[in-house]
Amino acid sequence: MIVRSVCRSWLSRVALKPEPCFYSSVPSQPVPPLAQTLQGYLRSLEPLLPADELRHTRRMVQDFARPGGLGQQLQDRLEKRARTNRNWITDWWVQWAYLESRQPLPVHSNPAISLPRRDYNDWRSQLMFASKLIAAVLDFKAKINTGQLPVEYMRGNPLCMDLYPRLFSSCRIPGPKHDYIAHHGRARRSPTHITVVRNYQFFQLEVYNSDGSRMTESQIHGQLLRIRSQSWKTDKEPMGILTSEHRHTWGQAYNRLLTDKLNKESVRAIESGLFSLCLDSPVMRISDEKYASRKAAQILHGGGTFSNSGNRWFDKTLQFVVGEDGSWGLLYEQATAEGPPIATLLDHILKYCEKPDPKRAPLVPLPMPKKLYFQIDREIKRDIEHAKQNLDILINDLDVNVFNFTNFGKELPKQHNLSPNSFIQVALQLAYYRVHNEVCPACDIASQRMFKGGRTEFIRSPTNQTLKFILAFDDPSVSREAKLDLFREAADAYSALTDQALRGHGIDRHLLGLKLQAIQEGRSVPKIFMDTAYGLATHWKLRTGQVPANTDSVMCFGPLVPDGYAVCYNPQENHVHFSITAFNCCEETNAETLAVTLRETLCHLQELLQPPAE
Repeated sequence: MIVRSVCRSWLSRVALKPEPCFYSSVPSQPVPPLAQTLQGYLRSLEPLLPADELRHTRRMVQDFARPGGLGQQLQDRLEKRARTNRNWITDWWVQWAYLESRQPLPVHSNPAISLPRRDYNDWRSQLMFASKLIAAVLDFKAKINTGQLPVEYMRGNPLCMDLYPRLFSSCRIPGPKHDYIAHHGRARRSPTHITVVRNYQFFQLEVYNSDGSRMTESQIHGQLLRIRSQSWKTDKEPMGILTSEHRHTWGQAYNRLLTDKLNKESVRAIESGLFSLCLDSPVMRISDEKYASRKAAQILHGGGTFSNSGNRWFDKTLQFVVGEDGSWGLLYEQATAEGPPIATLLDHILKYCEKPDPKRAPLVPLPMPKKLYFQIDREIKRDIEHAKQNLDILINDLDVNVFNFTNFGKELPKQHNLSPNSFIQVALQLAYYRVHNEVCPACDIASQRMFKGGRTEFIRSPTNQTLKFILAFDDPSVSREAKLDLFREAADAYSALTDQALRGHGIDRHLLGLKLQAIQEGRSVPKIFMDTAYGLATHWKLRTGQVPANTDSVMCFGPLVPDGYAVCYNPQENHVHFSITAFNCCEETNAETLAVTLRETLCHLQELLQPPAE
């Protein structure tokens, strides 16, 4: 079933028909009190603004918050919306943050997860592992379909499981002003195929037998061998490159592409498939030190048009990448998927891959995998050439630095009664200050899945406590004991903001809701959102994300702003995996410089907690 926006304004569009939540007692997401959000907003500005600008903004906020004023009217409407909608902010957030964005999906939006290299270096082993991976994902899907996937909990509270069924047979569709999501899994006849792409050529591979049973690993392997024999390098155009374009440009090319019946059939097969499997050629081996960064970049964008970028369909919700050199990972589209459910899926795959193949292959001849063909006219060829040039420019502009910090992991902060995430967040602000001699607006991601249909919330930093600690840390006149107290206060303040966000009382989604409510009512945008302070505070120079997983994986995505960084981390017991990205076009930012400084900063914080014996 394809859901389109049918209203003149996307704000008043018909909401997607919700999937049933696996756990009915998950509460609705609250609308935070207006005064609390506005106080939190002003507090978040204090470390970032000079006193005179702060006074100006305070007056603006006070006017917005006056009794019976605009803020209160919008708040009342949001509370009414919360009573009549399953989730008062999620549809708006997905549309505003993702579907309305016109930036290319690679680098700017789709996160990649790079996993530890498999122990092989040849195409035969690549196909064996790919068969196992496909079987593992189908096993995970079966658990969702039969209600066997255990309900997840956070801090003792059950989480909404809505996102899981939507991961499969879904795809983002480009549009002229905004995109939409096609969910084919809810059709009367659910798709039974995946898409496999190798050497820029796409294949439709059925993964269920005629009796409805899942294909065995050996059956899948046999079909992948057939695909390999049909996909030697040819002069075929890399159609997938088109999906890497600016969304408006791709939307126009998409409409041109679909005027041809053959093209439409091929595109629909890709969009409706359960997921995509990208069989990549080897990543160019350089030093072991830089291999992790190169590997993560390959998953993120394919390495360029002369490498594996043509093996992607960036609109697809789930794309598994399996390289001939043992590299592998997952690329996902954020309008439908997000980090924690993806981490659960990957954890299932890894556990499944440790088991032997339990099933004997039935002696049934299988049909050849269907090769997907495209009719390419002069205009489409021109579109592909432009897309190739633009993607290579974007890829060359992105610096990716992945490293494993091995001095300590999450165990050290825990030993000192500190939250590992708060510890790392304060370290990131200190490292940024040491490089740039200023603090900057930063956002971390907190889950809202403890509420029906909840997605994410931002946690803002720096706090006043973090700024005090940063200014004291490299000051030799401040005692170690005083620095330690300030560090604890900074970490505890961040933990308090995290707790607030996890209770549904963060400030960013609420502020967005107030702004969008005004737009929906046909009002002009309230002045507090036109204030320079609001623009400065949401110019996220540090886009951060903790994606804790049970394996040594690392997530990677691009910065939100041209002069910013994106930092992802996966804390393990005794080490932490980091990825840092920055754009080369900005002279002020440098991913390697921040990485080196972050390493040093973490070591200095370790010395603060555990001073070396005299």
